Amino acid sequence: MRSTEPGHGGAAGARPASSPPGLREAASGYWHRRGLPTEPAQVAVAPDASLLLLAVLAAADDGEGRPGRGSVLLPHPCPSWYAPQARLLGRTVHTVPVPAECGGLPDPFALLETVRRVRSAGDEPRVLVLSVADEVTGTAAPPELLHEVCEAAVAEGLLLVSDETWRDTTHDAHQTVLVSPAEMLAPTGQDAHVVVLADLGRPASPSGEAGVGIARFPSAGRGRRLGERVHELLTALRPALSGTAAAAASGALTESAGLRDRRSAQAHATGRLARALHCAVTEAGALCRPPSLGRYVYADLDRFRPRLAARGITDAPRLEAALVGALGPYAEGGHRFGDHPRELRVRLTTDLLTTTPAATAPHAGAAPGGSRAGPVPGGSRAGPVAGRDGPADIATGGGPACGGGPAPGAGPASGAGPAAGRGRTAAAAESLAGELPDAAESLAQVQSVLADLTDGSPQ
Repeated sequence: MRSTEPGHGGAAGARPASSPPGLREAASGYWHRRGLPTEPAQVAVAPDASLLLLAVLAAADDGEGRPGRGSVLLPHPCPSWYAPQARLLGRTVHTVPVPAECGGLPDPFALLETVRRVRSAGDEPRVLVLSVADEVTGTAAPPELLHEVCEAAVAEGLLLVSDETWRDTTHDAHQTVLVSPAEMLAPTGQDAHVVVLADLGRPASPSGEAGVGIARFPSAGRGRRLGERVHELLTALRPALSGTAAAAASGALTESAGLRDRRSAQAHATGRLARALHCAVTEAGALCRPPSLGRYVYADLDRFRPRLAARGITDAPRLEAALVGALGPYAEGGHRFGDHPRELRVRLTTDLLTTTPAATAPHAGAAPGGSRAGPVPGGSRAGPVAGRDGPADIATGGGPACGGGPAPGAGPASGAGPAAGRGRTAAAAESLAGELPDAAESLAQVQSVLADLTDGSPQ
């Protein structure tokens, strides 16, 4: 590719001013340690991964090197920053449900059916964005399932964009196997269909703010041509990346022994909180995939639709409002992640167990649309609990068994069955009490709010 800046010649093409060579070399080492040999010429850098995704979608072709607009396929649920990039470019977005086992990637059979349906309607899908480490559901894609999805996508001529931002947040690296689509397809030479993205800021930030984004492009074929076009776009846009940010990103990508130890310890601690939160959610009767990474759990309360509807909660926005009113700003409805608003799904964060909610939060039965009451420094947890300090508008009765039966689009709850779930939240709270007494107390409050919201009771 022809260079457009002095001093940046060679096959790799032009490099934007915001992509210092030292940072690209550090990113190369980062991916090499994860089984993806990478040269600095294959790396692009931007202030965050959303800008890189925008550039990739803008530069994507039809697989034969011809520019093509095409549509974008996303799993649902998926991170909220995927779809806006496609829509900014005028691309149609089609969502595909995730399988029962995990989030982050589409069910392979549903993917093929969606491609067939989209093409029969006169559209042409070009790109599939997925994540082997899914921040929304806190789950990792099993390699065998990922292989099926990759085979289907390549057979249909799709470009795979693999967001691997959260792959280093696994709670137990010895129990969770993560494989990049680029690594999986390399032996057959099909990795030219894969672009890898990562954002260095999101996992480290409690509120998920973007940081420095990096992208890895294949060294040959379709992916190499795509990388060249992306570099041209970034050179033209000249996104600002400060020297301080670049230096910090280089240090993070170099991964000193101390940084790896701190990251591992943090992931382990977050895992304890996530498992405890999962216990509270499933003992209240919701369906929820067991978390294995990150700081979120994704709960499905659709089985309680009649009970929730009686309280005016008929969709995800109202479910979010009710939980925010009771627990603070730590719940987000599934509509924010591409699920249909009518589906009663919600994402909860482990920050709920480590930050004191407002003592004056209204009960969970409050009218939807209440304000997101923030944390109160030094506040107590003696605030009203849903359905207990508020009006007596909840019928009493035995709660559903932990896990229960499957619901459409929801993963299996661990420990299904009345005996398996009984007392798990209490045991989790007891294990946290010594080190994190506030977390133990918060866990009990979360369980009470969820149980009362569904007219159930802790098992």
